[in-house]
Amino acid sequence: MSNQNFIDYVKICGKSGNGGAGSHSYFRDNLNAKGGPDGGDGGKGGSIILRGNSQLWTLMHLKFKRHVYCEHGAPGKKKHQTGKSGKNQIVEVPLGTVIKDPETFEIIGEVTEDRQEYIILKGGKGGLGNANFKSATNQTPRYAQPGQPGREQWFILELKVLADVGLVGLPNAGKSTLLSVVSAAKPEIADYAFTTLTPNLGIVKYREYKSFVMADIPGIIEGASDGKGLGHRFLRHIERNAALLFMISADSDDINAEYKTLLNELQKFNEELMYKQRILAITKTDMLDEELEEAIRQDIEVDCEVVFISAVSGKGIQNLKDTLWAMMQS
Repeated sequence: MSNQNFIDYVKICGKSGNGGAGSHSYFRDNLNAKGGPDGGDGGKGGSIILRGNSQLWTLMHLKFKRHVYCEHGAPGKKKHQTGKSGKNQIVEVPLGTVIKDPETFEIIGEVTEDRQEYIILKGGKGGLGNANFKSATNQTPRYAQPGQPGREQWFILELKVLADVGLVGLPNAGKSTLLSVVSAAKPEIADYAFTTLTPNLGIVKYREYKSFVMADIPGIIEGASDGKGLGHRFLRHIERNAALLFMISADSDDINAEYKTLLNELQKFNEELMYKQRILAITKTDMLDEELEEAIRQDIEVDCEVVFISAVSGKGIQNLKDTLWAMMQS
């Protein structure tokens, strides 16, 4: 999927249907010229429903469909017949879609499971027909309820990528290269910062027909938690990952400082990210000899397990998979 086709943020306007009016009717036939009330209820208005679809990976299909309108309920009929309900509008969204209020940015709900449905706007209720108001003291009620009006509201739909493992690192840490090696994903790879502008997902095959989903998140920079470099758009995708794989290049000037920078940006963005399991992978180790690798290993002071890998030579890749799998199962 190209970067242009990955849409993870849309603003839509929805309007649910009005409820139908109740019927004001009295029974009449050839044998009864003055029958009792028989007005039926109005039909309910259509609702707008979001439905999770595991086959969707983007909100692209909503980019040019910003307005969603529902049918109104039909009025009630004589002989106690209820009016037809307005048709619901089903809007399919990828898993990990969050619904927000566009004014307060408060989270209204989220869709995280396939076929899960979430009603964002309920249709108006149908009015009661006059038959509902018959009583011992009022045998011929001459009124019926109008239907309730539908609601119109804007919503923000925001996609947070769902994955088992999220790759976290500065630009050019080798995240896209690793994803291309361990999965069938084909992210854009080049020797300059911010090659990846949107998240890429890949299914990583593991031993004995097992697999897990890995997400290549665009590179984080210092200040990302404050929105620098589209930081908020990048960081929100990490919130959905079950585990985090920090990646730092072996040619980094200071691995410990770089790790702290990444950790600090995640913490400032969302404190809960600190409770996610994580591993540090030192990448591009094919350019290290054993002596230099051991020296780097001795200098690293971090609070998680460290693995040395090279996506180019394949060094440490299986060990990395084993470590990630064991961590996810713990």
